[in-house]
Amino acid sequence: MQELSQAKEGVSIIDHLSSKVEDLKILVKLGEEENDSSVITEIEKEIALLHKDIRDLELRSLFKEEHSKNNALVSIRPGTGGTESCDWASMLLRMYLRWAEANGFKVSILYLLPDEEAKGIKDVTLKVSGNYAYGYLRAEDGVHRLVRISPFDASGRRHTSFVSVSVIPEIEDDIIVEIKDEDLSIDTFRASGAGGQHVNVTDSAVRITHLPTKMVVTCQNERSQYKNKISALKVLKSRLYEYYQREKEEKMKKIRGEKKEIAWGSQIRSYVFQPYTLIKDHRTGIERGDGQKVLDGDLMDLMIAFLQSKAKGKQS
Repeated sequence: MQELSQAKEGVSIIDHLSSKVEDLKILVKLGEEENDSSVITEIEKEIALLHKDIRDLELRSLFKEEHSKNNALVSIRPGTGGTESCDWASMLLRMYLRWAEANGFKVSILYLLPDEEAKGIKDVTLKVSGNYAYGYLRAEDGVHRLVRISPFDASGRRHTSFVSVSVIPEIEDDIIVEIKDEDLSIDTFRASGAGGQHVNVTDSAVRITHLPTKMVVTCQNERSQYKNKISALKVLKSRLYEYYQREKEEKMKKIRGEKKEIAWGSQIRSYVFQPYTLIKDHRTGIERGDGQKVLDGDLMDLMIAFLQSKAKGKQS
């Protein structure tokens, strides 16, 4: 149903844009016939809006990951650098809060461990809610490197700090164990062991095989075949729930991927403020000289460049 809903949304957007194009054609024809400057002004306005809508549609096409539309869980953790690194983590937190605010996303802080020595942070986890939150923020997953004159160094020396940003999609705990009759093979047999004479003369024991997973559950505790079946189904349901939970965890491990060491040589982006100002994304090669603007949350071009590179197969 979710896939159907997303497909319908995509078709609806295309239909809407097609309708706008047809309306513009009529407007252009009207402008040609009447040579009315006000109509031309209206056409220019509508073309600008159409261009924006098409740009938004192009951007959506970059979100190819399964969970792109989900909310995002963002964890920020300092690496090497001590107090300086904890301060860098707080700067990144502020950057993402500003980005979220500017782009209409809602943020809630799920966990925050402040640094005792300064105003930095040792660990923080955010939930960023809104359409395609994970789609955008997955571009931030990795190690971020800062080079600057440290405000904590009385000698005014240049320091390099590292912080790890981990971004995963929020996946609803919607595992519903539905056991279909056609997926079960149920066998009955004569129970053995304690239970008196009754266990030896009736086929009260039950063995249930879940065909899709090959999981087998056997129950012979009760004298009633019906009760044994109910008990076996309960055990099967619990085991299947555990099985699907493990499957979900493995899926999340694949999404997270291999995490690199929070240190030199593993960074995805560098923020240099000394001896010059330069923000460089090492995955895409994008460079910017307006470092403060980036730290104030102006990240969209960096995110989009990553998504475009990913769509072209240049990113793992």
